[in-house]
Amino acid sequence: MAGESSRRTQGSADHRWRVLQRLAGRHAGFFTTRQVLRTGCESQVRAALGDGSVTRAGVGMMRLARWRAGPLDEYAMWAAWFDGAAAVSYQSAAELHGLGRLAPRFLHLSVSTGRPPVTPRLVLTRRKLDDPDVESAGPFLVTTPVRTVLDLAETEISQSALNEVVADAIAIHRCDTDEIWWAGQPLAPRAAERLRRALSAV
Repeated sequence: MAGESSRRTQGSADHRWRVLQRLAGRHAGFFTTRQVLRTGCESQVRAALGDGSVTRAGVGMMRLARWRAGPLDEYAMWAAWFDGAAAVSYQSAAELHGLGRLAPRFLHLSVSTGRPPVTPRLVLTRRKLDDPDVESAGPFLVTTPVRTVLDLAETEISQSALNEVVADAIAIHRCDTDEIWWAGQPLAPRAAERLRRALSAV
């Protein structure tokens, strides 16, 4: 949830350290310097960096060393950066869901709040997604297959690429034709027409 621990955590040093570890546990062990300051764990983190139980993961990012490296760590790290107020979306969500062959060069995130990091790696869309539009992928959120299809219909990917995304979504039973059709009714005319063509090609 966005704004977790927005006020400085009260209680003993042990309690504050447990709070920080709990926050990090939501995002595969990743946490930010902002969370360190909010929880009042500066001294504990300095000691942990010294003994190797915490490692640096980038500018303003750290990780509890007991977490093993995994293929989705980058998604979890940026989810931590935005305090959970972000969802993998657009082409990156399609890749995670196994829809199409878009092979995105960037990591696409939809974020509702938070300061963007200085990196060319991310493509950010500022918007607030409703709960039915996202699902949990463990340490981060991702747009649902239906929301991902609708989002891509509104982008500049080719019609053939959109056709493939829609065909895959139906073929692997991530959503069905009627579900996509009805969800697409509020789309703008151009996106709705692109979606209609994609469904007709299935």
